Amino acid sequence: MAELGLTVILTARDIERGCKAVEALRAQGLYNVAFSCLDVSDPSSIRAFASWFRKSYAALDILVNNAAVSFNDLNENSVEHAETVMRTNFYGPKLLTEALLPMFRSSSSISRILNVSSRLGSLNLLRNPSIKQVMKSERLSEEEIEGVVNLFLNDVKSGTWKSKGWPKLWTDYAVSKLALNAYTRVLAKRYEGRGLSVNSLCPGFTQTSMTHCKGDHTADDAAGIAARLALLPSHQIPSGKFFFWGSSNAISSKL
Repeated sequence: MAELGLTVILTARDIERGCKAVEALRAQGLYNVAFSCLDVSDPSSIRAFASWFRKSYAALDILVNNAAVSFNDLNENSVEHAETVMRTNFYGPKLLTEALLPMFRSSSSISRILNVSSRLGSLNLLRNPSIKQVMKSERLSEEEIEGVVNLFLNDVKSGTWKSKGWPKLWTDYAVSKLALNAYTRVLAKRYEGRGLSVNSLCPGFTQTSMTHCKGDHTADDAAGIAARLALLPSHQIPSGKFFFWGSSNAISSKL
């Protein structure tokens, strides 16, 4: 996005690493990048960031929620850190989005939110029919999404999560992305016709620290796709969509 001339706010939990990332970009001639510390798993950090942004900038055009964690290796499925995963991958983007919603620019140009998600959070991987019915509803509410997340966390605490029909692979991560995808739909519906596009993107199996640098493509490749989607012309950009970029380099989408 910086290469395309946008003013970019880069955030990270670690101030030193965040500043080094900005310095590396500026060394490439990208001086339109600023840094602010942000930990999306910490509501107080979100409030501080939103306050700083309001004082520093007149408006917000694009929000990319990219922060996420998983504590499992590729072939593991522990839920030991399920609460941290939910706090970071679902509640973090949700709270940050809500804090920044008043800052989106009011103009003829459509503002955009892109939630970087995963097809592991697909409804067809949810094996509990009653929960699936709730999440499929056209009248799904934020409260119902949080209710499903709390139900999962209660199953984790009681040790019954394996028998309750939750996704089999990277279960806590999958449920967090299931909730994020659902929140994307709910928010898109709330702002339908009001100048805000909200979509989710699964970048596919990407070479990052989370995958131990294994994958079908680089993080740079995936970032290019994310930027392309976020910057679609106003007359072309949809809302309420889940996009998937696979190894075939084709982008598919569905509601």
